Amino acid sequence: MSFKTRAVMVALGAALALGSSAASAQRDLSVVSWGGAYQDAQKEVYFKPFMQKTGIKMVDESWDGGIGVLRAKIQGGANNWDVVQVESEELLLGCEEGLFEKLDWAKLGGRDKFLKDAVNDCGVGAIVYNFVLAYDGDKFKDGPKSWKDFWDVRKFPGKRALRKGPKTNLEIALIADGVPPSEVYKVLSTPAGVERAFNKLSALKPNLIWWEKGSQPPQMLASGEAAMVSAYNGRIAAANKTDKKNFKMSWPGSLYTIDSWVIMKGSPNKAKAEQFLAFVSDPQNQKNLPKYISYGVTNVAATALVDKAYLPDLPTNPEHLQSALYINDKFWLENLDKLNQRFNAWLAK
Repeated sequence: MSFKTRAVMVALGAALALGSSAASAQRDLSVVSWGGAYQDAQKEVYFKPFMQKTGIKMVDESWDGGIGVLRAKIQGGANNWDVVQVESEELLLGCEEGLFEKLDWAKLGGRDKFLKDAVNDCGVGAIVYNFVLAYDGDKFKDGPKSWKDFWDVRKFPGKRALRKGPKTNLEIALIADGVPPSEVYKVLSTPAGVERAFNKLSALKPNLIWWEKGSQPPQMLASGEAAMVSAYNGRIAAANKTDKKNFKMSWPGSLYTIDSWVIMKGSPNKAKAEQFLAFVSDPQNQKNLPKYISYGVTNVAATALVDKAYLPDLPTNPEHLQSALYINDKFWLENLDKLNQRFNAWLAK
């Protein structure tokens, strides 16, 4: 290859790289959430109003979670996501590993404006939600009242559906076995406690099926595939509202957590992403979410603005919080890998 040809090719390569970089910088803001009824609600409450107010173009996608997906996006150098809603352990791991941008809390009104558990260096809380026991009120007139009843296949025949994985299921199993919610992680932090949880799951295993997407539990109840399920409270309430179902929720011993918004590291749309986070964190916008889906909001001022008619179905209802268990992020950060391995081996038996 001649010097002149090589020079032309180098220049062409540089131009292509520059063009690619420019295209990346000019792409629409990408926002990724959990799909289904929840994302439908977000479109009405956040996405459409944000675009109308700011003139910023955005596209929304959905995902099923997993820190590995986020690692691959960043480490592969081909990340096309700007803002992502993540679960608690993804937030902690991703922040620790440098997958997310650090937030400028002054642009969000300050840390003290939010629930304590909704504040992180890399993420701002999006919703408070519970894993509840749910069933079809048309099929069980006097339905299950607790996780103990969830295990009672004689009184309440039919399949049970749980989320595929150890997180939430080990806690639920211990509560069903009589452990008070306040002592669950103390018990689960011992080998004997882990064994006890898996033994309890084993007793129900012949009647268990699994879900992976939040949209599946209400579908399983509607089709009769499952007699009762663990489910996100908002999905069950949405099915009742939208599809006129008669699904019931049992709140005692429910597990609650907070999902957060993060900005992916190196996002070319960081400034727009910050505007988006400020918009979805504004109490005047957050107060509208429970009208569409029954999740609690994270800005302290927003809770007081929510229409009281929605309170019975909200995780932030004091009656529900009183008997609920907060999912311990640090426990799962330290134990998720080994308990995942244990769960997968148990599942394969």
